[in-house]
Amino acid sequence: MDDSTKITKAVIALAGYGTRFLPATKEQPKEMLPIIDKPIVQYLVEELVDSGIQDIIMVTRLGQRALEDHFDNNIALEYHLEKNGKEKILKEVQELPKKANYVYVRQKRFLPYGNGTPLLVVKNLIKKNENFVYMFGDDLVKSDIPATKQLIEEANKNPGKIIIAAQDVKPDEVEKYGVIKFGPDNKTVETIIEKPKKEEAPSNTITFGRFILNNDVLEEIAKKQLGKDNELWLSDAIANLAKQGKVVAVKIQGRWMTTGDPLNFLKTTIEYAKDREDLWRELKTYIENSIKES
Repeated sequence: MDDSTKITKAVIALAGYGTRFLPATKEQPKEMLPIIDKPIVQYLVEELVDSGIQDIIMVTRLGQRALEDHFDNNIALEYHLEKNGKEKILKEVQELPKKANYVYVRQKRFLPYGNGTPLLVVKNLIKKNENFVYMFGDDLVKSDIPATKQLIEEANKNPGKIIIAAQDVKPDEVEKYGVIKFGPDNKTVETIIEKPKKEEAPSNTITFGRFILNNDVLEEIAKKQLGKDNELWLSDAIANLAKQGKVVAVKIQGRWMTTGDPLNFLKTTIEYAKDREDLWRELKTYIENSIKES
């Protein structure tokens, strides 16, 4: 692959209100809630950087300045850490602004609601023949190979195709997600059905918040064709292009976890705590004892 087609740009959708976390999200973005000691959005950025992404566009809204401040320098904090000899965390804080080129674009209220709407906002920032990564701001993936890198590797094998991340879920869970109907090769996507009833689902394979998109999707989204619940769904745009054989699904090697509601947020926190030698043994004992006492 030559440099002109290399995927180096990503868009993260961060303009939601996080209503399921109120009042905690009244004055801070949901994506700034911490999974242990790093905000959700930082895990996303680190995945992108580890996948070779250089330019990260964050689609935000009014009241989300904390996102911009987090990825900027804080001279007073850095001075405090240096003065108190906290060199390890000082280095981490100083490196964060250098990880990527950050661009912030606000999503205006007059636009339709939906997970495809952030693409309306960034349309003019994407070159006509440019492939780019699109991420939902509340989906994390624990994997040995970054999920985004897995998608990029597939995109390199399928030039011009839209690549979507997929994982299998229990049949009882399909009503929550966009469900994939596969072609005969079990890889090419025939369509995506948004939140179908269990008995109407074409599979138990769902798509989640990782995509390699291109201008074809942007043109579909620009039509502003509203779908279920009068929302602008990315899955509808992808389904239209799937009819033309332009969409490939990749079952991600790793564990997808959503942080979109308090219960799954807690589950995700525990999963990440398992990797922390300084936390997990004591936390596991606490959980086991709490279960016995309940």
